[in-house]
Amino acid sequence: MIKLEQLSKTFHQGFSNENVAVNNVSLQIREGDFVIIIGANGSGKSTLLNLIAGNSLPDSGTIYINSTNVTEWKDFERSKFISRVFQNPLQGTAPDLSVLDNFRLASLRTQPKKLVSGIDTQFESRVKESISMLKLGLENKIHQSMGTLSGGQRQALTLVMGTMDDCKLMLLDEPTAALDPRSATLIMEKAKDIISIKKLTAILITHQLKDVLKYGNRLIQMSEGKIMRDFNNADKAVITLDELYGWFG
Repeated sequence: MIKLEQLSKTFHQGFSNENVAVNNVSLQIREGDFVIIIGANGSGKSTLLNLIAGNSLPDSGTIYINSTNVTEWKDFERSKFISRVFQNPLQGTAPDLSVLDNFRLASLRTQPKKLVSGIDTQFESRVKESISMLKLGLENKIHQSMGTLSGGQRQALTLVMGTMDDCKLMLLDEPTAALDPRSATLIMEKAKDIISIKKLTAILITHQLKDVLKYGNRLIQMSEGKIMRDFNNADKAVITLDELYGWFG
């Protein structure tokens, strides 16, 4: 599914504040893997995700997605098979538009752009059916402004919006960081369900160590732009919370 070969990214190169964010990383992620990436602030986690998503281009190295070399592709070119959920629920939605309009905008990422709204009864029914899998009653609020919903509700809808069409890879960049504990638990459970039902490949960045033990089938720890540990599901299953805390000194 994903193959990274000797990937590197340096910010402010040649200046006093030079930062080697990703340092010669090689990594393969199989189709259907749910990979958890952890590490201290500045370890390179988010930069690695940005490189995969196309929000940032590498200084060197190669990125393959489904055997296609996408190293030079921009984020909008990769969006046809990548869905991303950000830390801030406000970032993935348009607050002044209705829930239905937000879904229409999201659907355009995988379709040719036309000068028509594209919202008809068929599309509305498909949106309601997709939202209903959340079991939050939000399918009854599709004409409500997105900005009137809670952060947890908006983040849950973002999960669905990104996977309505032909999404293959879901990138979760600390999706619960801005949420209260109850909403955070809800989002992680809904993400797990969606990933399982739709058979997605997923990468989650998180600082919530309890979630590290509960979710995913592979665990990667990054430090100073490099992969320090890479545990498969069997090795991950025997890690304790105390051990995880120990990795952070």
